Amino acid sequence: MTENDSNDLHVMALYCFAPVADPEAFAAKLRHLCEELAVKGTLLIATEGLNGTVAGSDAAMVTLLSAITATPGFENPMQRHSRSAGYPFKRLKVKVKKEIVTLGVPGVDAASQHGTHLTPEQWDALCADPDTIIIDTRNDYEVAIGTFKGALDPHTNSFTAFPAWFDERAAQWKSAAKPPKFAMFCTGGIRCEKATAFVKSRGFDDVFHLEGGILRYLEERTEDQGLFEGDCFVFDERVALGAGLETAAIGRCKACGGGVRPDAETGEMPGECPRCGAELG
Repeated sequence: MTENDSNDLHVMALYCFAPVADPEAFAAKLRHLCEELAVKGTLLIATEGLNGTVAGSDAAMVTLLSAITATPGFENPMQRHSRSAGYPFKRLKVKVKKEIVTLGVPGVDAASQHGTHLTPEQWDALCADPDTIIIDTRNDYEVAIGTFKGALDPHTNSFTAFPAWFDERAAQWKSAAKPPKFAMFCTGGIRCEKATAFVKSRGFDDVFHLEGGILRYLEERTEDQGLFEGDCFVFDERVALGAGLETAAIGRCKACGGGVRPDAETGEMPGECPRCGAELG
C-alpha cells in the first residue's frame, strides 16, 4: 500500500502488560512486520509489555494484531479501533523502553496488581456514588480539552509526577471515616492500569479504572458523551476525538503541543495559545 491509497485508514491503539524476556528481539520482529505492511505509528516494548498506536490498511492491522496475539502472554491485549482520513502519523517508531508507560516507581506490577476493570455502564454507576473519588491520571493539557464530570485534575505535566501528587493526599484519604472508592481513568486505559496498581500498593483496596479508557467510553456513544465533558485529546494529527470517536474541531499549538479550541461563536482559532501564550499561525 502506498500513501496515495491511504485515504481511509484503520487506527489501532493497544497495550498489554505481560512479561517480555527479550524486548529487543520482540521489537525487531514487530518493526520488520510493520515496515512490510506500510504501518506508521509508535510501538513501545519493555520487559513489562507492549504499548502503542499505529495506522495502516485494514488488512495490515489484522496481520499485525494476529502476530501480537500469537505471542505468549499477549493473547488478549486491550485494543481500540478507529478510522482516519490519511495517516495520522508521519513515520514508524518501534522502541525498547524501561517502562511502556513511565511511572518511575520500582516494583509496581500492573499485570497482577491493577484495579478492578469497569465497563462504561459500571463506570457511570460508580461515579454517581458520592463516596467515589474520580481521578484523571492524564497530563494537564489533556485534561484541559475534556474530562469526566467531577474528576480531580492532578495538574501534572508528566505521569512521573502522579505518585507525589497522590502521596501528598494519601494520609488524608486513609484517615477518612469511610474508606474512599477510587475511580481512575485515562485516554486508552494503560496509564490508569498502572496508576491503580500504584494506588493499591499504597494500601487502598477499593480501586477501579475505566476499561479501555475514554476512547472506549466515547466509542460506544454516537450522539451524547455521557458523563464526559469536552473532547478526548489524542497524540496524533487528529488532536482530539468526540462521541463515536469522530475527529473534533480542535487545533494544536506547535509550541507546547496542547489542543486549542476555536471560538464557539465565530469558529475561528484564537491568535495565541491559551495554555502557553504562543502565537498561532
